Amino acid sequence: MEKRQKMETAVHNILSAMGEDPTRDGLQRTPQRVAEMYSEIFAGYETDAESLLRQSLFDVDYDEMILVKDVEFYSMCEHHMLPFYGRVHVAYVPRDKIVGLSQIPRLVEMYARRLQVQERMTQQIAQSLYDVLQPQGVGVIVEGAHFCAMMRGVEKEQMRMVTSAMRGTFKSLPATRYEFLSLIKP
Repeated sequence: MEKRQKMETAVHNILSAMGEDPTRDGLQRTPQRVAEMYSEIFAGYETDAESLLRQSLFDVDYDEMILVKDVEFYSMCEHHMLPFYGRVHVAYVPRDKIVGLSQIPRLVEMYARRLQVQERMTQQIAQSLYDVLQPQGVGVIVEGAHFCAMMRGVEKEQMRMVTSAMRGTFKSLPATRYEFLSLIKP
């Protein structure tokens, strides 16, 4: 509860600093609403990637690519605390273990629900899968639209950023990388 109270006080102070009256009718509960919202959108700090993935590992005799496409995400840029959003494509070639399908979107969401930069989030998703599953390889591509570039600064609404992280065979074997890239094309 102490965290929530600190957030409410901070929002109250920001409203005052902007020249608003935090006690006026429309703003009276705004500090509480913002604190509740921040608790939701930053819930990723409460989860551990290894625990998340290990709860749904299965032994499987399968050594072909597994791809989960178009996983939507919403995150907050750590530089301006403005949203960025998009989609993530995650692929891996298992060695002897696979992870339950729903764990990949949960992993994406865990890292997205933190103050982030897209580059780091891409690396974190790939490295977590690589460390826990110990597959032959992992590939992650993130496509993001950033409000910090839309609403301020360069003000380019259609601009998208694409980041990638490759591990194992996705990095060392051009054929594996090509297969991944061809499978995510629209």
